[in-house]
Amino acid sequence: MTGKVYLVGAGPGDAKLITVKGLECIQKADVLVYDRLASPRLLKWMKPGGEKIYVGKLPDRHTMKQEEINQLLADLALQGKTVVRLKGGDPTIFGRVGEEAELLRKHGIHYEIVPGITSAISVPAYAGIPVTHRDHASSVSIITGHESPDKLDQSIDWAKLTNATGTLVFLMGVAKIGYISGQLIKHGRSPETPVALVRWGTRAEQETITGTLADIEAKVLAADFQPPAVIVVGDVVLQRQTLMWAEALPLFGKRIVVTRARSQASELVDAIEELGGEPYEFPVIETIMPEGAEKKAKIAAALGALESYDWVFFTSANGVEFFFRHLAELGADIRGLHRARIAAVGPATAAALAQRGLLSEELPARFQAEGLIEKLGAALLPGQSVLLPRGDLAREWLADKLRELGLQVTEADTYETVVTGEDDDELMKLLEEGRIHAVTFTSSSTVHNFLHILKRMGLVDPLPLLAKVKIACIGPVTEQTAVAAGLTPGLLPDEATIAGLVQELCRWNEGTRLR
Repeated sequence: MTGKVYLVGAGPGDAKLITVKGLECIQKADVLVYDRLASPRLLKWMKPGGEKIYVGKLPDRHTMKQEEINQLLADLALQGKTVVRLKGGDPTIFGRVGEEAELLRKHGIHYEIVPGITSAISVPAYAGIPVTHRDHASSVSIITGHESPDKLDQSIDWAKLTNATGTLVFLMGVAKIGYISGQLIKHGRSPETPVALVRWGTRAEQETITGTLADIEAKVLAADFQPPAVIVVGDVVLQRQTLMWAEALPLFGKRIVVTRARSQASELVDAIEELGGEPYEFPVIETIMPEGAEKKAKIAAALGALESYDWVFFTSANGVEFFFRHLAELGADIRGLHRARIAAVGPATAAALAQRGLLSEELPARFQAEGLIEKLGAALLPGQSVLLPRGDLAREWLADKLRELGLQVTEADTYETVVTGEDDDELMKLLEEGRIHAVTFTSSSTVHNFLHILKRMGLVDPLPLLAKVKIACIGPVTEQTAVAAGLTPGLLPDEATIAGLVQELCRWNEGTRLR
């Protein structure tokens, strides 16, 4: 049975700018054929076992010729596979989609063209430049600038183009900027016409340079401004002075690795994106229910004696989540805790309890086990019984301290933390190229597992590669683990929360801008 090919526009680079339909295509693909202008974050939406094939083109070399790409799509579909050809921007704008679709039709292969947001409008928008404006430009032309001057002259009627529309947008023309500006001046555009080049627009590397047709080439050469970039010519460029928005966001320009479990990462990921940063999700831990009869029996015994406890200490939101999972699995009644006082480490843990109708003791100033002991102080009496539901890798400090104070402690490892995450060649590449700016750690296990996975991917010693990356730890315990592992943490929030961590990242980025 013949498969089907989806020719999908990935948008300009920001992963969230893909269309809903484009994302659905990725999620059902057996094979994803992609180029360098498609966000690597989109690849993570593939179903398990999906095949990824890179066919990207670089300015100095082509990984695969266009004819070979065309044939590859046909061959894969003829094998019965669902194929997604993921292209940067929109596939119908200089994407050569016509050639790919034509060969598919010749082979009788069903295909769909899924439009994407073209870089011709989105990249200028992220630089604060609308390509049309009521007072400055009511029309826009999109032109390829990738060809040699001879080919440009063959494909472009400069005399007609120069003043045909208020705004001219050239794609892939950085190396030809001098020739392009010269031709526009020669055919009637004022040398003082504003020009902007926006490089890697909508991504962490976004960079903008502005000038006029008369001086833009000199500015590009002086700045060693490299492709890929979108060139905007026209008075709309002046709008950047008042409409620039992305570059003003607190985390603009920073690509930040999020190592939390995928089920918990959304709060941090969303905050980074909202503040203009680019989160790179690389979950290194996963929390699971314990397996094995002995472990389950121990948990059942601990939760089967709810009425006997004077205290229940929750040290994480995970501890709360899995505690209630076990209650449901055992058919236990939460009202068994009617005589127990509930204590929580940190506002996230307290919030997880509140969502389930349990109010914890007043939170300590320090959101860690030490702070909890300091806060409760005299209320902890010898002989009292404590239930401590937690993960298998939790610190022993709290249990030991409670026993030292004379309390009877029942520990219940209600969840286990395991190493997760596939090998990620893109992450390795970004680290090697210095394009990862920070790595966030929200627990000791994220530190251990992140380094473990880097070694699994072939790094004998990850520490030199991470030396120039800012290490952000959510709290002092995680920071101590990072230091013990040989890392040099540089960011530690005043408050050990996700909000505090994000605030610290913003302070750091503001400091780098002021230098």
